[in-house]
Amino acid sequence: MKIRTGFGYDVHQLREGLPFWLGGIQIPHTHGALGHSDADVLIHVICDALLGAANLRDIGFHFPDTDPQYKGIDSKRLLAEVVRLLDERGYTISNIDSTICLEAPKVNPHIPEMQRVLAEVMHIEQNDVSIKATTTEKLGFVGRREGVAAYASVLIMQP
Repeated sequence: MKIRTGFGYDVHQLREGLPFWLGGIQIPHTHGALGHSDADVLIHVICDALLGAANLRDIGFHFPDTDPQYKGIDSKRLLAEVVRLLDERGYTISNIDSTICLEAPKVNPHIPEMQRVLAEVMHIEQNDVSIKATTTEKLGFVGRREGVAAYASVLIMQP
């Protein structure tokens, strides 16, 4: 069995009045992430980690922000396509471990729903999707509530 790991990192600016999509769900908040797609930073890092583990470049290569077909797209559709690319190559997803860095809103109450949605899109068990949340103790752009950052590591396998 071939085992591969991947890592993803992404940031998005936060802007007042935009919808806030995180982990495939919309979270009520005064600010949302700015981006070409729906700017779901958690899905983006998972996509990058999965693509990296399979040596398939990155999310920007597959879904460039210069392509109008991805303007405003639901990031769950991007994740589904990444999973399809892995399936084509015989990879299965073993687990996802992720961390969201955000001062507000509080993410913890939404984690079970994010896990459910992401597991469904990736065709894996909900307990194979770990999502953690932290603040930066008011330091940096996250601490000033100017943006959101996320990290993910993944393990994929191929027989």
